[in-house]
Amino acid sequence: MLFSLSLLGLTSIAMALAPPLTVQYQFPTAISDNMKVPVVLGVMSRCPDAILCESVFNRVIQRVGEKIEISLSFIAKPNASEPLYGVTCKHGQVECAGNVQELCAAKYHPTSEWWSFVQCQNFQGRDNIGTPETALNCANAAGIDWENGKAGQCAGKDGRGTEGIQLLQQSARESIAAEIQKSCTIIINGRQVCIRDGIWYDCEGGHSPADFIRQINEEYDRLNSAD
Repeated sequence: MLFSLSLLGLTSIAMALAPPLTVQYQFPTAISDNMKVPVVLGVMSRCPDAILCESVFNRVIQRVGEKIEISLSFIAKPNASEPLYGVTCKHGQVECAGNVQELCAAKYHPTSEWWSFVQCQNFQGRDNIGTPETALNCANAAGIDWENGKAGQCAGKDGRGTEGIQLLQQSARESIAAEIQKSCTIIINGRQVCIRDGIWYDCEGGHSPADFIRQINEEYDRLNSAD
């Protein structure tokens, strides 16, 4: 089923988790073996700006999903004294769990499935992201076997799986190395093109879905030019 998940009314919709959701997406079919444009979203799973940003990119993916390689880079502060995750997440340990769940889904499943998982989590409202119930329900909705599959084992029942924590620590280090400080930071083909942090700013090329689609098409053409 192909549809955009609206940010509007996320909190109220979150109260209606049953019956089970269906959020699998149909991504555009790959047009060739051409080089794809890397797109990185610097985010925090419970951040309202990240949820908005991912909602915008849901529309982008539906138009140019075959031209991009999208990934999430999570913002967290390394903290050796943090007992569970080894990093401090701005919105608490449950956000760390949500980060872990999304990283594990992305590692073991194709974009169409892990992106559906992320969108489903967002659709439940930020206060439910990172909970075991939301992860299980959204995995089922996205066609991911959370209870028996590798992604669920990676994340662990409460988002505290050893592998998932390692992925989060690695992602936090990569965000620091890329100088990603604000959620949401949008990077297209290695260049920061826009930030959403309360407002949109540093968005020379615009911040609408059409703007990002245009920039991706331009980068795709450049990467795959005969030159």
